Parts: sequence; structure tokens; C-alpha cells
Amino acid sequence: MAHDERGEASALDMAVIEANALALGLSVDALMENAGRAVAEEAASHAVAGGRIVILAGVGNNGGDGTCAAFYLGQWGYQPEIWLARPSSEIRGASAVRCWERARTRCASQVGVPTVEALQGASLVIDALLGSGQTGELRSPYREAVEAANRSGIPTLAVDLPTGLGAATAIRPSWTVALTVRKHGMSSENSGAITVRDIGIPLEARTETGPGEFLRFPHRTASADSRHGRVLVIAGGPFSGAPALAALAAIRSGAERATVATPSPAAEAIRALSPDLIVRTVGEGAFAPNDVVRLHEILDASPVDAIVLGMGVGRDAGTITAMRAFLNDVRGSRPIVVDADALAALERVPGGSGHLVATPNQPEYRHIFAPEEARGPEDQLAVAQRKALEWGVTLLAKGENDLITNGHHGVVNRHHHPAATVSGVGDLLAGVVGGLMAQGLAPIDAARLGAYWIGDAGQRAAELHGYSTIATDVLAALPGSLVAGLRRLSG
Repeated sequence: MAHDERGEASALDMAVIEANALALGLSVDALMENAGRAVAEEAASHAVAGGRIVILAGVGNNGGDGTCAAFYLGQWGYQPEIWLARPSSEIRGASAVRCWERARTRCASQVGVPTVEALQGASLVIDALLGSGQTGELRSPYREAVEAANRSGIPTLAVDLPTGLGAATAIRPSWTVALTVRKHGMSSENSGAITVRDIGIPLEARTETGPGEFLRFPHRTASADSRHGRVLVIAGGPFSGAPALAALAAIRSGAERATVATPSPAAEAIRALSPDLIVRTVGEGAFAPNDVVRLHEILDASPVDAIVLGMGVGRDAGTITAMRAFLNDVRGSRPIVVDADALAALERVPGGSGHLVATPNQPEYRHIFAPEEARGPEDQLAVAQRKALEWGVTLLAKGENDLITNGHHGVVNRHHHPAATVSGVGDLLAGVVGGLMAQGLAPIDAARLGAYWIGDAGQRAAELHGYSTIATDVLAALPGSLVAGLRRLSG
């Protein structure tokens, strides 16, 4: 599921889930209508029959849920009274506007913040001021609305999560109706009795990747550096194409710089291939145990935000020994992607942080991580979740259906084109995941976005090249995929 083992989701997770639901054909109107009715039903179970219910509404979707609930409560014989915190001209979204316009003609409504005295006589207050996207301390007029509700002593029902949760000033509800899933940070102490209500979001929107994954792309403000994040790719030796593809993909993911550490003559080949990459020569022919010191020198010479390790290094025993020694030295110090041949050097760290992302293909996954379980009838995502915990990693097991999990929560990625399942695309995926982590994404978020993004770029490449698609075609399609994905979400 797209939530953790306690059945909770972050604000970002919920935004992704909702975007995925819309891509599956649901409308914002339908989701808000379902949410509003669920809130009204919960309110009716706590309010005095036919009594006055005050709805404190914001101008976002949370407020839309509240005003939609007011409509239903009025239909059921209650006396709903809406207090819209800001002018109606500031309501965001056509669905929230629709709910406000419908409710205000049927319910008592006004713009502003009620006083404590104005709330007296109500049997229930509904907190629909701010939803799961709220951050930081409350500002006026929301702060004053929360203070009035708290001082009134009237039982309060919070919609989705209490306004101001985690801030110095926050609603203190008797109950909270969480929509779809509980949100991070909620407890009986800060949210009262919590009820989770389904609002019609398909299971696939929570258990599979979708276009909403692009919401995970690192957000940058105008005042921030346009590019940041440095990636060190330790790969190659017998092969030069794999490390080059991974490093170029890391840059295409938005990382500022990609440095390739690789033995000669692979180093010379990569230098000739692309002027966009920094190349450092390490040893001759293949990595060897005595090269570990040189790798640490490169790592210490300049800031490195993430490491991508393993593609094209070969399977020589000395190389695997070198990979294992280096990996054991740096594991836990920064985000790491372990791919391809270096997976043989990976060791179990049960209960590890998951800041290491392992990206095996199906044969590697079956051989290394799940030699017995992967062949049985058990749910494969459940198996992967258990193996991620056993190894202390975030798993991105590549296949017809990618399994993505850090052991606590996980999803399946089915977004592929068969024409793009060619040699080198796995190297691109490892580079993208490493680049995203270098820019600050959590490993599970980087793995989810990376898998969907590579799949989407593969579909775009296949539209142009069909079954002649090669890895560099997918690499070239990454920017267009990102731009189109972000544009769809912003529209």
C-alpha cells in the first residue's frame, strides 16, 4: 500500500494518490462529494438531532469538503451554519466553488471568523479550515478561528486532520474523520477518536504508481540554485556503456554533476563519449581490492550527495571483494544505489534505514533476495516488503511489474513499454534514482518516481522508434516526459 505499516500517509503521498485517482478516471467533483457526505454522516453521529452545527471552512479542498457536508446536513434536518474564513473570491478549485455556491443558498453563511459567543448554542463545530497540505504555524484568520473553537468548549469534528496539527496553535477535536487513510502525526491525543472513511479512491491509486509520482520531483524556488545534487557513479571496467548511461541519467534527473570513477580503459572511452561527465580513473581493467583507497580519495575530494554503484564492474572475485569493502565503509553515510554486479557484494543489515536502494532485475532478485519465496504463490509485494526489512534496504525489483518497497510500504509499477525493456535501461533507472536522492528525495520516493519516469520515457521512445528503441532513446525522452508530467499536474 502507499502508506506505512500503521496505515498512515504523508501530505505528499495523499497528493500523489489523489492525482493517480484522477488519472484513473475519477473527478474532483466526485471525490469532494463523497468526502462531504462522509463528513456529514460522521457529524450526524455526534451532533444533537436537528441541532445547530457550525462549519469553519477554508478556501481549499478541505473547506470544499466542509461546505459539501453542510449541504447534506441541511437536507437531513440539521441547522448548518458556515463561516468561510476568507472571501469567497479566494476559493481555490471549481469543485470547492461549486460546493460553496450550493451550500450558501441553503444554509446560514457568512465570511469571517466567529467569536466564542457566536459559537455558543451549537451542538458541534466542524473544522474544515486546512487540509493535509498545511505546514508551519497558523496565520490569521485561521489562527483566530482555531482559538475561538478551542475556547468555546463545543465538541469539534476535524475533517481529514486537525487544523494546525503540529503547530503551537491547533484545533483540539473530540473526533477526526480521516479521508481514505490516517495522516502522519495523528494520534488520539491530538486528533481525538479517529475514524477513517473511504471516499471512492480506487485501490490501484494507492498500490500502484501513476502520473502523480511526478509530484515527488524536487521542488525548487526562484531564490534557490537551479541545480543541486552531486552523484558519484562507481562502475564499469570491463564495460564502459553502463556507467556512462547511469551518469548521464543522473544529470537528466536534475542533478548538478555526475562523476564517474572507473578503471582504464573504460575511463578513456567515457571521456570520449560525453563532455557532460567528470571521469576519474581508478586502476586498470577492473576494480581490485587495492583500489578502495583511491575510491575514498575521490569521495573525499569534493561533496558527494549520492553514490551509484555496480553496473558494468564485472564479476571477478577481486572486484566483488573491492565493492563489498567500499560498500561496508560508506553504507549509512549517504544515499546509495547498488545495481547489477555489485549486488553480489551487498550484505544483510536487518532493520537498516533503507537509505540504500537495491535495484536487481528479476534473475538477480530471485537469486540474491528471495531464492524460494519469489517462486511461490505468496503475494510478491508482500515478499519484497519482508526482504527489504531483512536486508535493511529499499528494494526496486525490476521486471514486468516492478516491486518497490522499503519494507514498511510499497507499490507496484506497471508503467512500461515492452519495446523499451532493452539493455542499458536498468542503468538509466539506477542513475535517475541516484540523482533524485542526491537532490534530497527519500529513497522510497526516488524509487517510485524513478521507476514511473523511466517507464514513461520508455513509452515515449517506443512511440517514435517502436521495437528499434535503444537505451539512449529512453535517455533522450526523459526531459520531455518530465515536462509533460509536471504540466499535466499543474493544469
